[in-house]
Formats: sequence, structure tokens, C-alpha cells
Amino acid sequence: MSLREAKTLYGSDADAADQREAFRSGNVPVAVYGLGKMGLPLAAVYAETCGNVVGADIDPEVVSAINRGDCHVKREPKLPELVSESVESGALRAVESPTKAAHEAAIHVVIVPTPITDENQPDLAILQSVAESIAEGLEPGDLVVIECTVPPGTTRDELLPLLERESGLSREEFGVAVCPERTASGRALEDIRGAYPKVVGGVDDESTRVAELVYGELTDNDVISVPNATTAEAVKVFEGVYRDVNIALANELATIADDAGIGVNGAIETANTQPFCDIHKPGAGVGGHCIPYYPYFLIGQFDAEFPLLRTAREVNDSMPAFTVEKTAELLAEEGKSVSDSRVLVLGLTYRPGVEETRATPAKPICADLTERGAAVFAVDPMLDDISGFDATKVALESLGEYEFDATILVTDHDEFAGIDWAGFDPMVVVDGRDALDLSWTNHRVYTIGGD
Repeated sequence: MSLREAKTLYGSDADAADQREAFRSGNVPVAVYGLGKMGLPLAAVYAETCGNVVGADIDPEVVSAINRGDCHVKREPKLPELVSESVESGALRAVESPTKAAHEAAIHVVIVPTPITDENQPDLAILQSVAESIAEGLEPGDLVVIECTVPPGTTRDELLPLLERESGLSREEFGVAVCPERTASGRALEDIRGAYPKVVGGVDDESTRVAELVYGELTDNDVISVPNATTAEAVKVFEGVYRDVNIALANELATIADDAGIGVNGAIETANTQPFCDIHKPGAGVGGHCIPYYPYFLIGQFDAEFPLLRTAREVNDSMPAFTVEKTAELLAEEGKSVSDSRVLVLGLTYRPGVEETRATPAKPICADLTERGAAVFAVDPMLDDISGFDATKVALESLGEYEFDATILVTDHDEFAGIDWAGFDPMVVVDGRDALDLSWTNHRVYTIGGD
């Protein structure tokens, strides 16, 4: 191989085995843009695979921490050790400038947030800014990989033209592919290394080939090549909307538990013993930066009504109000008014064991209770600051010092297993996650979906 072939993969006529060796040996430098809770684990796995990774993040504290060998992402098993080892060996380093990283790399991996606006429109501003920075350092033979979730067609219709325009390179001189992130907090390294097959799709056959080669070295699982980048984008969005619709079905079924006189949760569990049935669990609401957002990557982007996706969003968005209304009904049956009650909310993050609060159902639950006049208290072992919530913070270890008329379990953190329920006077407990067995207590317990 020539020197240039040793440093790039797109368009190379070298033997595939030589290209894999060039990547694994660090001759093909990698930049990972975005070092958050998904980006840092990805950068660390790239670093352990090829030994030549620069990570870019605009947060100077994140960059400084990584360059010290510290891990700012919490509760990711074995990630702190991997980051420390990678930095110490020189396999991983961080910079604040995406442009600087772009000038150093031949493979550019983008994993930055793609939220929605208040009007439920995809907000791709961060991704577009990173793409502009990459274009400044883009060279012939480079490959750009998009791991963040975007509306299908984004790479083909927006990012590829942007990279061409801003880099001055022609279409045939560099590659662009999509490899959608399929990673969950708390198990990131496991997922990246091969818990699930990787999916890759390029804007041309050569982009797909190179992406498949690269991710074949990162994962112990299969690499599935799909026809193009748009299909790869759609795979990730479809995964998310499937879950949103499925959860909406479970939530809608949960609302009939009282009238039907059945335990919907038990009925769902039994129904799922049939191999063609996989109904998810109902609950107090759907949060996070994924499931509540992805339907809007389709709604409004295509000439279709999407009545099912819209209905699913309405159903899932209604569950916080349903939860509060059930709490109010149960308090009324105990002769109490919400406006005169002290209500404890257990869990503010959108899922157990993570710090993420985006779209968490706890926020509208706290706001609704406060608007109804309740004194709202909240405890979450993941959060030091709950200033964005309409609630008074309570430390978990201090719960026994308080009296409550009602408690709502929104997020089932492991730490809640140690709560001394017998230490409270009888109260209303609304279990929003079918996670509590308080049959041995005098509390009046209502489980969303029924017991």
C-alpha cells in the first residue's frame, strides 16, 4: 500500500485484509464528535480497537476530564477503566475544536444530540454545525459516519450536499454512511461491542463497504448492510416508533383495568407467552431523548397523515395526567383533597439508573399536582439539582422524617428498594411502574394496569 492508502479506506484498491490491518493498527486516524453518554463509550471502543482516536466536544470541562483520564459519564460499567487506560496509552485524547479533530482524522464519526423543537420539529442545528467543521478538514479518501438519529433522508438530502459544498470535494472523493446508534445507558460498552448487530448503509456502495469493514472490527456481532443511508436512518427511527406505539397500546389497555375488573398487567404478561405477542408494559408516561422524539422524525417530514403515530403520542403524553387523576380519586375516597395533601414523587429521571430528565413524565406530574394545590416533594438519587421541577427536594435517607398523604412511583430506581414503607402512616400509593409489593402494609396501593 502507498502511504495515502494506509491512511484512508474509501476508494482504496488495497486488499481488504490490508485495509482492516491499517485500521486496527491506527494508521487510519478516527475522530468522534460528541463525547456525551453515548459518544464517550463509542470513542473508547474505537480507541481500544484502533488505538488512534481524537474526541471532540465543545464542553471544556468534558475535554479536560477526559485528557486527565477521568470519565464524566456516570453509571456505565467498566467505562471509567477503559477511558483511563485509553488516555494513558495515548489511544484516546480530546479537543474542544471539531475543526481541529477533522484535520487530524480520516474517519469521522458523529454522535451528537438531535432533539426536537417546542413545535415538535427535528432540530438538526448541532449536527449541521459539526458537519461544517468536518468539511473544513475533509480529505479525499475520508469516511463520514453518522451515528445520531435523524429523519430518513437527512444524510442524502442535507448532509452530503453540505459536505460537498463546504469541503470543495467532488462526490466521488469521500464516503458518507449511516450506522445508527443502538445503545442503552448502563450497558453502552456491551451494546457497542456486539449485543446487537450493527446496521450500516452508505450514500454509495463504496461508503457501505468501508463502513461495514470498520464496524466489523468494532463488533463481535454481525454487521447488516442495508441498501442505502436512508434505509439505515429509517431502521433506527422505526425501532423507536415501534416502541412508542406498543407502549401506547399497553397504556390504553391499562386505562380499562378498573372498569373491566382485571389486572391488565397480568393479562399482558400471560398474553405474551404466545410467541406472536409482545405487548410492552404500561406506566406513568414515556420519557427520554429517544422514544418521545422519533415519531416527529416522520410526522411532518413526509406526505402522510401518520394517524397511528399521532395517536400513540397523544396516549403516552396523557399518562402523567391519568396518574395524577388517579391519585386525586384515591385521595378523595380517603376523604382528602389534593389541594390539602402532601404528595411524594419517587423518581424524576425518565428511567432507572440514569441522570437524563428530558421529556420525563415526572415533570408534568409535579406541575399538575402543584397546580392542583398539593405540596409536592420529590426524591431522586440520580439528581443533585431538581430546580426544573415543581417540587421540594427530599433526600432519600431523610424520607422517614416526613409525613405524606400520597406517594407516586414514577421511576423505579434500585435505591428505592430500601425505603421503609412500614415507617409511614397509611397513605395512598400510586405505583406507576408495577414495581411495588406493599400487600403487607396498610397503604392503599393502586398500580397502573392493575395487579
